[in-house]
Amino acid sequence: MKFVTMFLAPIVAIGIASTASARDYHDLVAKRYRWVKIDGPYACPTKEDLREITRNASDLNELHMVEGLRAYYLIQGALVKIIQQDGSTGMAQIRAAGITIDLWTYNKFLSEHPIKDAYAVIETPETSGLISVDTSAETGTVQGATEAPMHFRRSATALDNAVANDRSSRGENR
Repeated sequence: MKFVTMFLAPIVAIGIASTASARDYHDLVAKRYRWVKIDGPYACPTKEDLREITRNASDLNELHMVEGLRAYYLIQGALVKIIQQDGSTGMAQIRAAGITIDLWTYNKFLSEHPIKDAYAVIETPETSGLISVDTSAETGTVQGATEAPMHFRRSATALDNAVANDRSSRGENR
């Protein structure tokens, strides 16, 4: 009997812990949080820009739209908050950490199920930077905070690569 108890106790504990975290994610979904399913420049300030980037998905068009701040990169596993939805177009207006304006993306690029980011972590509002965390009055530091997340920031390397690809496809040398 002792052996069975020792064997089953860890299994039951793991089951309870995984159920608790799944319930937490369910609460986040109820509060309109979603995880990004894809990588790419599929978040735009206007619905028309979103239509253009998805309809005309060439490297050159993506480069020009990102440079002109008409498109922002979604990063798989990043957490966003839905501000409003347009059911007729299948689009959602989202708020993302590190971006000062709300952006439009397609609902098909968002998931109600947690997705691990590039660091194999499932983001929450606190870890993503979408909500502020408590500050310490004594030191003025933010408890549990880290550097601002890199999600959605334009990458100079990605832009340089897109320019190089465009130039090489036209046969130009730098």
